[in-house]
Amino acid sequence: MEHGPLTPPGYARGIFKDVAPRLETGFAVAVLLALPAMRCGTGGSSLAPVPSVVGEPPPGYFYHGVYPGGESGMGSDVTPADVAVYERAVGKRPTWVYFCDNWYEGREFPLFNATWIREGGSIPYIRLMLLSRNPIPTPDPVFNLANINHGMFDADFRRWMQGAKRFGSPLIAEYGVEANGFWFPWNGLWNKGSGTYAEATASFREAYRRIIRIAREEGALNIRWVFHIDPWDEPVVPWNKFEYYYPGDEWVDWVGVSVYGRQLPKDKYRPTFRYQMDWAYGRLMAITNKPVVVCEFGNVVENGQEEWARAALSDMIAGRWPKVIGFSWWNAAFYNDPADPTRESDMRIEHSPGLPALFRSLVGEEPRVLSTALRTPAPRR
Repeated sequence: MEHGPLTPPGYARGIFKDVAPRLETGFAVAVLLALPAMRCGTGGSSLAPVPSVVGEPPPGYFYHGVYPGGESGMGSDVTPADVAVYERAVGKRPTWVYFCDNWYEGREFPLFNATWIREGGSIPYIRLMLLSRNPIPTPDPVFNLANINHGMFDADFRRWMQGAKRFGSPLIAEYGVEANGFWFPWNGLWNKGSGTYAEATASFREAYRRIIRIAREEGALNIRWVFHIDPWDEPVVPWNKFEYYYPGDEWVDWVGVSVYGRQLPKDKYRPTFRYQMDWAYGRLMAITNKPVVVCEFGNVVENGQEEWARAALSDMIAGRWPKVIGFSWWNAAFYNDPADPTRESDMRIEHSPGLPALFRSLVGEEPRVLSTALRTPAPRR
């Protein structure tokens, strides 16, 4: 889209107050595991931090997060005020706050955003966007897969991971969002070079593994890494199936999916959440048993939005997809209508006549939907 190309890309194809009482003991034990451990020495004892990560919620419980909008449409300029608007509408603090780290704006760890999100009681969820400019270039002349795999940005990755390690507390991060969609430059369509498309998807796997390998080498073990796909492979060709982009269970911690309804107010294409999620979930479960996150979902503020969101939330909370552990609403507005570039497509809960009450009922007042994240010791890599 013109007003920030982070329109949900499917358009390209046309501390314990929120925890149920019976869970308090389990959560307390888990959080204690994340507290500094005692280390004894001859001069007495001192505190040594134990790295921790976001753990999975107990079966039948869910985290919820939000992409809180911002002004530019590129996802890095989110603010505490944006999150507060969502929190007031929903009636519950989000477990995580989702934002973009655009490398054309800088290659350092995004400490400012991560810090205020943590201070607000949520987990930073960082969308690592290796982009050389805005609007999004396809292909990207700088941060293409070949350059990543040739080690051109290893020093940048190391500094970034060192910053993440110094940050200390749990983070969620992803690279290569919706790699199976041509709207992003890490898709195989833009990275074939003189080789084959199969080699291009293999290059994506190699690039993501390289990033995670450097994170482990630098001791940034406080990061949960997510492999995030779109339900629909575009271009619709055999080599572009999202399965071919998967780095492997030994590399990622969670798998995620974007699921959108209408993304234009007058869009005739009105896919249900269930139809798309059934399709994506079945395919994901064929390649992994990792926890699943609905990283992004939303529908424009027009007729049918409340019904669409009610069905989506109800199916998730009822456990239709047993490996789903959380979800986050795309609480933003953007300009993406080619017929009317002045018309906003609005998914913001607070602008909807029916969504605030719906989210208060199914998220804010629902004890199975949690604010506080379970924390567990980071795995040894």
